[in-house]
Amino acid sequence: AITIPEERSDKVYLTEDELNDLFYLDLTANPRLDRARDLFLVGTWTGLRFGDLTTLSADHIEGDRIRIRPGKTGKPVVIPLHPVVRAVLVKYGGTMPPAISNQKLNDYVKEVAAMVPSLAHRVSVGITKAGVRRDTARAKWELITTHTARRSFASNLYRRGIPAQTIMAITGHRTE
Repeated sequence: AITIPEERSDKVYLTEDELNDLFYLDLTANPRLDRARDLFLVGTWTGLRFGDLTTLSADHIEGDRIRIRPGKTGKPVVIPLHPVVRAVLVKYGGTMPPAISNQKLNDYVKEVAAMVPSLAHRVSVGITKAGVRRDTARAKWELITTHTARRSFASNLYRRGIPAQTIMAITGHRTE
């Protein structure tokens, strides 16, 4: 028998207010979740893919910019250094938090996000199963993955009025 997997088609991003709530969540008693949150936040303020995020180092920082050659495109990009990214680097002695696997980071980020009251609200998501789409409501924190960081970066820049072409130059997207 052929089984058709369930596919989530609606994607979420975190607003700047929600990202601030995540940033100010006190996780000092849980270093595992603290590190996961910090890695995720760097992703939300750089737009880097998970693979590039794990290779980011102090060597990529030049003043108030990050200069990196993403693995997927190989084309150099320049990203403004957000104060949250600088704060994370300072927290870890000038370097990135130690990397963890994408799967573990996804699990841990959901665990952290569940602690943030502003991420408890329910959002409608469309699920397509066997070619039939149905809508259901889920808590926003349940839908967060490492790719949500990248989507949040692009969406928040767009909401600030940054031209799509500029965002695409940073993220490496070829189409809007």
